[in-house]
Amino acid sequence: MSARQDTDMEVRAHADHHASLRLWLRLLSATTRIEDTIRQRLREQFDITLPRFDLMAQLEREPQGLSMSELSRRMMVTGGNVTSIVDQLEKEQLVQRQMQATDRRSFTVSLTEAGCKAFAAMAQAHEGWVVELLSPLAEREQTQLHQLLGTLKSGTPTKQEEKT
Repeated sequence: MSARQDTDMEVRAHADHHASLRLWLRLLSATTRIEDTIRQRLREQFDITLPRFDLMAQLEREPQGLSMSELSRRMMVTGGNVTSIVDQLEKEQLVQRQMQATDRRSFTVSLTEAGCKAFAAMAQAHEGWVVELLSPLAEREQTQLHQLLGTLKSGTPTKQEEKT
């Protein structure tokens, strides 16, 4: 199987498959291609991984910092993964850990000044890449697709809803 087929989930669809399955595979394929391009560009231009970028994005939204458990929850990864990413970013002086006053076993993680500057540059590039990668769709089509996906999202149960 070629590398392109490996990341193009849509090649699994056949004309006799239900339209919903073909749509799902097309969505997955498009998302994977966009994400792979962003991963590559982050690595090439900023020497950073997508998970590290994502963690910094979470911290940029919360200047007062976040606990390790909240980072884990928001990123939907294990605490061990978050610890590893924070360790790497801390070595590069992009984030800092501070002991929480209420629980000396817990830490709040926040961006350093250098982390804020580095993330600002990455976020600006990231936005430009997303605009570029979605540019095959006209603005009107992007708005329409956004609305359609919103409808789909609102009709899809969350993990919490599935448990009840």
